[in-house]
Amino acid sequence: MLEMLEKTILAGMGAISLSQKKAEEFIQELKQRFNVSEEEGKALLEKLQDAARENQKKLEELAREEVRKTCERMGVVTADEFERLQKRVQKLEKQLKESGQ
Repeated sequence: MLEMLEKTILAGMGAISLSQKKAEEFIQELKQRFNVSEEEGKALLEKLQDAARENQKKLEELAREEVRKTCERMGVVTADEFERLQKRVQKLEKQLKESGQ
């Protein structure tokens, strides 16, 4: 039953972000409605929070990748590429100055 409840909550909540007060309220509600012990409630809550953090990381990675691809398609250089080019230009300018041109 606890597994089914966990799956239902995960499906219904998606990514959750609970404050300490909300977490305590959530555990109390689980205890009352589903006859879940406090330890089980805390374990479930921790699992849900871990899943939410993992989902958030995945979304951030996907967003970062999409931005990178979009910039690449548009021909926008990255900060690293710009810095390399800037150093290269400075080196070439220095060489020109030293050669007397």
